[in-house]
Amino acid sequence: MWREFKEFLSHRNVVDLAVGVIIGSALTTLVKSFVNDFINPLIGLVINRSQLAGLHFTIGKADFAYGDFINDFISFLLTAFIVFLVIKGMNQIFRKQEEVAESTQSEELSTLKEIRDLLKKDAD
Repeated sequence: MWREFKEFLSHRNVVDLAVGVIIGSALTTLVKSFVNDFINPLIGLVINRSQLAGLHFTIGKADFAYGDFINDFISFLLTAFIVFLVIKGMNQIFRKQEEVAESTQSEELSTLKEIRDLLKKDAD
């Protein structure tokens, strides 16, 4: 069982997942800071409040803190957009690598076909 566990941990996917979780956590912290320190003050200029987090309304005894929701929603949108940009960039890099590999393979294939044809010609 210990050996299987070591094999599981040694697979690259597990390490990639761990790195992704750590970077995602750091990105979330960074985006929350950006929203709280830059976006909220800009919105605050428009609505004459310094923080969105304090925005709320009350119906009966229920208090609805919609300012917190707006903060979290903006953070989510920014995080999702950054992840989209990263994945889009990675896809472009992988596509270029695949194109280079395909062109190399097609050159090798045409060279092999030429060799085959020459050998076939010599055999005749």
